[in-house]
This record gives sequence, C-alpha cells and structure tokens, in this order.
Amino acid sequence: MSRPSRLGIASRPGRARRTRVLRKGALNTAGIVVFLLAVFPVFWMASTAFKPNTEIFSSTPKPLPSRPTLDHFDLVLNGGIAETSFWVYFRNSAVLALVTVVISGLLALLAATAVARFRFRFRTTFLIMLLVVQMVPCEALVISLFLNLKQFGLLNSLPGLVIVYVGFAVPFAIWMLRGFVAAVPRELEEAAAIDGASPIRTFFTVLLPLVAPGLVATSIFSFITAWNEFIFAFTFLDDQDKYTLPIMLQFFFGRSGNAWGPIMAASTLLTIPVIIFFLLVQRRMVSGLTAGAVKG
Repeated sequence: MSRPSRLGIASRPGRARRTRVLRKGALNTAGIVVFLLAVFPVFWMASTAFKPNTEIFSSTPKPLPSRPTLDHFDLVLNGGIAETSFWVYFRNSAVLALVTVVISGLLALLAATAVARFRFRFRTTFLIMLLVVQMVPCEALVISLFLNLKQFGLLNSLPGLVIVYVGFAVPFAIWMLRGFVAAVPRELEEAAAIDGASPIRTFFTVLLPLVAPGLVATSIFSFITAWNEFIFAFTFLDDQDKYTLPIMLQFFFGRSGNAWGPIMAASTLLTIPVIIFFLLVQRRMVSGLTAGAVKG
C-alpha cells in the first residue's frame, strides 16, 4: 500500500515541471505574437518606402520589394512636392523636440522634488489637478490655446509651440518623477548634508543620479510627443519655413490621390530620429537603475 503513494508523490514534481514549461511556452508564444503585431506595421511602412509604384498598387501585395528603389526618398529629401526643403522641417522638429525635453525635464524634476519631499497646503489638490489635465483631450484646447497665443503674440512661432508642448509634457513627467524621488531615502541627503554638502550640491550629486532613470523615461515621452505632434503645429503655424515634419506629410495627400510611396518614405525618415534618441538614452536608463548610493 505504501508503494503507490510513493509513486504519486514522486510524480508531483514532474507534473509541476511540465506545468511550468507549458506556462512559460504559452507566455513566450504570446510575447512573440504581440511583438510581431507591433512590428509588422513598421516593417510594412519601411518595405513600401522602397517599392516602385507598380508594386505599391499591385493587386498581389508583396512583403519585400522585388525591385527596390530610392525614388521616393529622393522626392522627399529634394522637395519634389513641398516648396521648402526637407531639412528645414527636420530642423524645426528637432529644435521643438529637444527644447521641450530640456525644459519639461527641468520643470518636472523640480516640481516632483517639491511634491515628494515637502508637505504644503493644497498638495493633494495639486496632484489631483495633474490627473485632471491628463484627462482633457488635446483637441478640446485648440481654440483656447489659439486665442491665448494670439493675445501674447506667439502665433506662427516655434517658442509658442514649445510652451504648448511643455504644458502637456510636464504633468505626466511630474507623476513619473514623483515616484522616483520618493523612493530615494532621505538618509542619503541627510548624510550628504552632514558631510558639508550644500542643498544644491546634494541635489545634483545625490538625488539627480538616482532619479536619472525616471528622467530618461519622461524625456522619451516628451520627445515623442513633440516630434510627432500635428494638430497644434498645423493650427498655430502659417509660415512654411516654420512647419514641422508631421505637417510635411500632408503635402503628399491630395484630392486626386495619395502618393503612398513618398508618404511611407517620409514616415520612415520621421521614425529614424525617435529610434536614435531612444538608443542614445536607453544606456543611461539601464545604468541609472543599477547606479546607487554605494560609496566606492
């Protein structure tokens, strides 16, 4: 009677192992499916950018171009449709995105430090208002922002767009950085103060390195928001020399038809800087996670 019980007990680890393997395989399969679904549009966009028009409008779509061409990229880069050069739009988008990242990151870090480290009146109300701002659709604010920028003489100007982009990026960045600042032990700042460090030095040498991962994450969000934004830029700008890359894309849409080859080529070029920016900062994100207050 004891032998079957021992066999049953011995088989339990085997069943548990098989269950773990099946669960792991199911999770890996689901992850691969999600990855393919997310990457496929980007792959098709880049593939279409190199296809000639005969293959783009063919009744039998092909995943890869049989005769790759650079004509669509040549049309986009050399201004075959737009009156202004592609590089002017690229400069405007780059300036807007980088300035937005710097200003929103600085303001959000200071505000997150104040919210996480100090107790003041209406602190909870301030945090709730940050959530309320995130709930308001951007399209609902176009008219009011247009009137405000017109009143202050900031219409048709890149600084006016920077103010708008910073206003939308800062609330999210404050919520992100607040958790990182709150996770830093106060004892580290107190130890730096005992060693004679000033509050400013403590902020830059103790707090900033530990909050760097959150700062990088918010900078990616701010960069993507400013780089891809279309509605505000198209509404507030009148001069083509101040247009951004997303506005340039609408030049390839027309009543008689859409130039899908140049659209995909311009979209591919529009995506490359975002990827480069992420690759540049992702090392800092990973290293910041392992960086600590260990005194070497």
